Amino acid sequence: MSAPKLDELDRRIIATLGMDARVSNRQIATTLGVTEGTIRTRLKQLQNAGLLQFTVVTDFRLAGSPNLVFMGIHAEPAKVSALAQQLADIEQIGSVMILLGRYNLMAMGLFTSIEDVYELIRSKIKPLPGVRRVAASVSIHNLKYDVRMARITSRPGAQGASNSE
Repeated sequence: MSAPKLDELDRRIIATLGMDARVSNRQIATTLGVTEGTIRTRLKQLQNAGLLQFTVVTDFRLAGSPNLVFMGIHAEPAKVSALAQQLADIEQIGSVMILLGRYNLMAMGLFTSIEDVYELIRSKIKPLPGVRRVAASVSIHNLKYDVRMARITSRPGAQGASNSE
């Protein structure tokens, strides 16, 4: 999979919206020295390519799921890529990362109960071919969480909770 091609203007638009997603196209255009039509076109292209999405998240506890859970997964190295995709296809999981270090994979999700986490691990994650061990950690207090780093809620209209940002 090749990395998306973003030019300097795309990066500057994204950075501007990252600071304040409520800024108008006209304001962005003025700041960046281009026309409003250029901004509108670029935003549409970025959204159509799945590289930009507008979401309102003030505190993930407002999404109805107060438990942010991290699942470190130790897997057979040859199975990591396939496992990552299988994990991403699980509806309850909002973010999947391939790692170097203690775990091969990290999966994150929001859960209404610890029992739901246990059941997910027992019935859907551990049975996957190549999974050796799963260690779950529950966040009990979040000092800072920047949604631009890793989405943990589903995209509106998306099938499951897969994240391709």
